[in-house]
Amino acid sequence: MTVAVPPRQPDHPVEPLFVERWSPRAFTGEEISEAELATIFEAARWAPSSYNSQPWRFLYARRGTPLFDTFFGLLSTYNQQWAANAAVLIVAVSARTFLKPGTSEVLVSRSHSFDTGAAWANLALQATRLGWHAHGIGGFDAEQARAVLGVPADHDVEAAIAIGRRGDKALLPESFHKGESPNGRRPLSETVFEGGFPAA
Repeated sequence: MTVAVPPRQPDHPVEPLFVERWSPRAFTGEEISEAELATIFEAARWAPSSYNSQPWRFLYARRGTPLFDTFFGLLSTYNQQWAANAAVLIVAVSARTFLKPGTSEVLVSRSHSFDTGAAWANLALQATRLGWHAHGIGGFDAEQARAVLGVPADHDVEAAIAIGRRGDKALLPESFHKGESPNGRRPLSETVFEGGFPAA
């Protein structure tokens, strides 16, 4: 089902993909192919990272598989209301250490979360390009995810992600309807400062 989306207008010229990407909650329940999911993860693979350490790890379960219920059970009750129709659920994890290139020296990464965020952005943009949508989720049990999914102690559980084919907001409980549209962004004047923070 194709659902009309109100267009968003950037203040400065950018590639359309950046403003086309958004995070709906209404998903159709359509299953995603292994090939499309591999393409989405491939885009994440090419994200930049400090020392090319690539700290991101993506653990996932596709709809229609026994593991889906395990991942679904990690979500808060609030997020379960809409994520039940996702095609795939993902838990993003980052490694806090890495091997210094050309050596056996283990270094602590200051940027593991930052770098994993870059991979998540690539993933979300590639999903949009393929006609899917990725929605990042903070409302889930990270400690339970660590235990259930076997996340090593030197890794951080960062976020959950739902990917699905967008459907009509009528698929959602009514309480979600008002927020089911692309939102705006702060102007650059509130987030970008030449030379340092402005005086209070």
